[in-house]
Amino acid sequence: MTLLEMKNISIEFPGVRALQNVSFSMNSGEIRALIGANGAGKSTLMKVLSGAYDHYTGDIYIDGVLHQISSPLYAKELGIDIVYQEVDTALISYLDVAENIMLDEMVTNMKGKSFISWKSIHTKAKEILKRLNITIDTKKRANELTLAEKQMVLIARAIVQDRKFLILDEPTAPLSNRETAELFRIVREQSREHGLGIIFISHRLPELFEICQSISIMKDGKMVTTTPIEDITQKQVIELMLGKTFNEEHARHEKLPGEIMLQVESLTDHRNFLKDISFHIKQHEIVGIAGLVGAGKTELCKAIFGDMSIAQGTIKLNDKLVENKTPSRAVKNGFALVPEERRKEGVFVEESVYTNLTVANLKKHSLPLGVLRPEGEKKVAKEVIKALGIKTPTETQKVSLLSGGNQQKVAVGKWMLTDSEILMFDEPTKGVDVGAKGDIFDIITSFAEQGKGILYASSELNEILNITDRVYVMYDGEIVKELVTTETTEEEILYYSTGGL
Repeated sequence: MTLLEMKNISIEFPGVRALQNVSFSMNSGEIRALIGANGAGKSTLMKVLSGAYDHYTGDIYIDGVLHQISSPLYAKELGIDIVYQEVDTALISYLDVAENIMLDEMVTNMKGKSFISWKSIHTKAKEILKRLNITIDTKKRANELTLAEKQMVLIARAIVQDRKFLILDEPTAPLSNRETAELFRIVREQSREHGLGIIFISHRLPELFEICQSISIMKDGKMVTTTPIEDITQKQVIELMLGKTFNEEHARHEKLPGEIMLQVESLTDHRNFLKDISFHIKQHEIVGIAGLVGAGKTELCKAIFGDMSIAQGTIKLNDKLVENKTPSRAVKNGFALVPEERRKEGVFVEESVYTNLTVANLKKHSLPLGVLRPEGEKKVAKEVIKALGIKTPTETQKVSLLSGGNQQKVAVGKWMLTDSEILMFDEPTKGVDVGAKGDIFDIITSFAEQGKGILYASSELNEILNITDRVYVMYDGEIVKELVTTETTEEEILYYSTGGL
């Protein structure tokens, strides 16, 4: 058994004190939940532990020995690894599965060697995948994998090196129920049989109570408490996270649906992900698209937004035929999309908050010949930051330095400055805490109150029931059922989501 101790860890960034004298300890073989509202400091603490941030103060001990963790490589040498939420950035897309799994060994153990035994690389990768009971072709390129497969490859990469501690940051966010169950099997097995310590970061409280033995709760850069999971309730966890009581029930908007705004008829894409999709959205209406991971929700949003080519079918806005051949054309036609993968597709992470908030409507902030007026951009950005409660020291802050929930608010906020009539949200609360989730629900509801049409795609059925007026259920690229939200249940939606007829 290995003891990990972090004592009085503090770290600052320009304008932000992210961690304040945080202490955290656990043994290998334990599964520990780490939770907090967006911006609480949990990911920052884990980046310190995994070597991504080296300018911290405080002490880190492994079995009583003090270490200054100055790089990810040194953290890995100590037996500490992390699987980030944004799995695409952690894999090398043009390398195959075996090369990605064995990457650390190829880099650290083969220096000075004149050749690499590719047969050995694939043999070892196959062995670790077999040990994890994962079936993936080791010759398949990383860019051909599903999100779930990418997640499993990253876990395999960590486990092949016999780590002592593995940090999983929102690991179930891209996974289906079946894939989540498989991940939990792997986590339990590695913890119980191989003594791996798992630090499990997630906003999905039921999962934490299912898989974890203890829980550490953070708020405002400080550690609030650590306790055995059986000694606390989900309600108490939320209250400690937020520092107040919280009602997850969301007040439904009161405007009655008006005339039909969006009419989609017989939509089919060229790759046949979508099959003869037809539905409509009325003014003031929030329409849910429910379904399991892989049902086609994301593809539907992208097809409407011009990010997937359509083989047949029509899209009408206010009874006028529109052709969204590209996303830019879709924006001009009055459509907006907050995509599932916010860091990859929803925001420019290395640009400022104000640049991201104004990027969808630059014409309003440009002089003749397209010269931008930064002061005008910053002024309206400040208004959106205040309206949405985006936590940032200044509008010039890089988006990459914001918490996940605040990044999502930026991804949503940019559409407030446009004339969009149809707004589509694809898994908008993915990786977002309950407090920020409530804020996002309020934003979406306000769009509906203004008379816009809302498409809300999610695999979180409780959210679908909480915020929508009607629900279309998707299964295998088809809409299989239309339901009135107030007249249905999670069980009924799940029944149709799994192919029930």
